[in-house]
Amino acid sequence: MVVDDPDLLFQGILDNNRRMIAKTVTLIESNLSAHQRVAQRVIEKILPLTGKSVRLGITGVPGVGKSTFIENLGIYLADAGHRVAVLAVDPTSQRSGGSILGDKTRMERLSAHKNAFIRPSPAGETLGGVAVRTRETMLVCEAAGFDVILVETVGVGQSETRVASMVDFFLVLMIAGAGDELQGIKKGVLELADAIVINKADGSNLLAVEKAQKSLELAMHLIASETPTWHTPVLTCSSVIEQGTKGVWEIVLEHRKKFKDTKEFDQRRQKQSLEWMWALVEEGLKQRFKNNKRIKEQIPLVSRQVENEKISPSVAAEHLLSYL
Repeated sequence: MVVDDPDLLFQGILDNNRRMIAKTVTLIESNLSAHQRVAQRVIEKILPLTGKSVRLGITGVPGVGKSTFIENLGIYLADAGHRVAVLAVDPTSQRSGGSILGDKTRMERLSAHKNAFIRPSPAGETLGGVAVRTRETMLVCEAAGFDVILVETVGVGQSETRVASMVDFFLVLMIAGAGDELQGIKKGVLELADAIVINKADGSNLLAVEKAQKSLELAMHLIASETPTWHTPVLTCSSVIEQGTKGVWEIVLEHRKKFKDTKEFDQRRQKQSLEWMWALVEEGLKQRFKNNKRIKEQIPLVSRQVENEKISPSVAAEHLLSYL
C-alpha cells in the first residue's frame, strides 16, 4: 500500500526512514496524477531543507568501470562519515529494464553500507522525464540528510547534458589503451566536463594511462574553458585500490571552494533551477497533449493523411497542436 499522507512522508524523510524515502520516490516516479499531487506537496515541504549536498555527476563510455569507480568513491566517503546517495539517469531502461539494477548488484559493498542509498532510475517514456524525476529524488535524499549525491549516466548521448545540468561537478570517466583516447566521447561532452578521470591506473596499465593523460591534456587545451576560475584537469585513479579515488574527491572539493569564493556556485545552481522549470513545462505540455481527448480522436485520421501524403507532417502537427 502506497502511503499518501504528505505529512507522514515528510516526517519519514526527516527521520531518515528508508521505507518512507523509497515510498516518496515511488510517488515521484508514478505517472498517476494523484500520486504526482502528493509528491509535489512533499517536495514543497522539503524544499527549505535541500541544496546543501555535493552534487557530483559521472559519465563514461561502456566498459570504463563506472560501477567500480562509484563503489570505491562511495565507500571512501561513507567510511569517512559522509552519507552517500547514488542515483541514475538511464534512457535505455524502457527497452532493457535498466542496467542500474545490475550495477546495484555489482555495488554489493556500497549498497550494504549504513551510510549509502542506491536508487535505480525509472523507466520513463522520455529522457527528460527521467531527468526531472532524478532531480526530485535528489531533493528527497538531501532532505533526508545525504550530503553527497552521485548521479550516474547509464546511457549515452543526451543523458550527459541532462546530468550536467543538475550537478555541481561533472566528471567524465575514461580508460587508456582503447586506441583513440577520445573514442565514443563527443567534444560536447568534454566541454561539459569539470574533470576528466582516467580509470584503471594500476598494474601493467600505468604506462598506457600516463600516455593517455598527456594526450588528453593536449586535447583539453583546445577546448575553451567556460570560466577563468577553472581549467578542466585530467586525473588518473584506480578503483580497485582502497582509497584509490581519494584524489578525485579532493579535486571536487577544490572546485567547490573556488566556485563558492567567486559566487559562481550559486549562479550555477540558480541557472539549473530555471532549466529545471522549463524542463517541467516541456514535460507537462507533452502530457497534456497526450491526454487531450480531442487530439486522441484526431490522431488516427491525421496519421493516415500523413502516411498517404495527403498533408505534410508540419501541417499535421500544427493541426493537432491547435487543439491545445
